[in-house]
Amino acid sequence: MTLNDLEPGESAIITTIDDSSNESNYLMELGVMEGTPVRFVKSAPFGDPIEVDLRGYHLSIRRSKAQSILVQKF
Repeated sequence: MTLNDLEPGESAIITTIDDSSNESNYLMELGVMEGTPVRFVKSAPFGDPIEVDLRGYHLSIRRSKAQSILVQKF
């Protein structure tokens, strides 16, 4: 399951960041790391980007990037 598959209000733990993405370092700099709890807050009116809550702040991320973040629901 990916971060993109979560519904608003659902929580999960980040298990893997797909290394094929050349922006995985950028995501890690934003605090998106393996083992981090994350909660899907909402999506924009047309569905992209999505807003997630992690490490005490809200982060907006494109769905295309969210597809490269594998998660496991609580």
